[in-house]
Amino acid sequence: MTIPSTPATLPYLRDNVRSLLNEFDAADALASYYALHHDPKRTTLFMHRDQQGMVDGFLARCQTGFDLFRPLVTLRLRGQGALPELLSEGLVSGRPYLMVVPAPFLERIVPYVTMSEVSHNLILRLDPTRFRPEINVLVTTRHDPDGNPRAEIKQGEQVVAMAGVNWRSPVFAEAFVQVAEGQREQGYGRAVLVALVTELTKLKLAPIYVVAENNPASYEAALRAGFVDTGAREVMGQVIRIS
Repeated sequence: MTIPSTPATLPYLRDNVRSLLNEFDAADALASYYALHHDPKRTTLFMHRDQQGMVDGFLARCQTGFDLFRPLVTLRLRGQGALPELLSEGLVSGRPYLMVVPAPFLERIVPYVTMSEVSHNLILRLDPTRFRPEINVLVTTRHDPDGNPRAEIKQGEQVVAMAGVNWRSPVFAEAFVQVAEGQREQGYGRAVLVALVTELTKLKLAPIYVVAENNPASYEAALRAGFVDTGAREVMGQVIRIS
């Protein structure tokens, strides 16, 4: 049985699906944020119970600023029975969604959806023993409208490198880095990432960094900034439920 949340029942469902997550594990960090902490007004949670009444799966569907036209969807499962009903209840047939799931889930999901724009990603976590804060006069830091730190390098009025936060839970913050075309391979990405991580550690948050498998330059920059590969893998892509 699948139970969709309402504004009144969302806290109850969040408490019940918590058992399917480890909020202190980087592999569960994104799912924990969207299922448990994302803005309630922009979150719908679908919880599944098995025949014995035990929670054996959930699907979180969230409106985000990351993609205004495609809701972000993530899920967790215990056992085999919950997936078809969660996808049927949580995804409107024919509508595109941006799905992020652990890599082992991929072969279980593809019979029910068409998937495109697929990215296979590595999840890295900061190792505090490897991190060395640095002062770089090119980098300035400020806070975005949500109060999250942001680090930038400008040339004149143009931002040529930026690091910021995709999302932030009570435990983790996922960092992103953007470097303008023509400005890469100059160390700008690492410089803004180090500055951002310095600010995040002041907030007692554990920074994580997600990088595509086919982006070795970004991967190496993160390692030089003090991140380590957790071994966890996720898949992100557009999905449309098959009718």
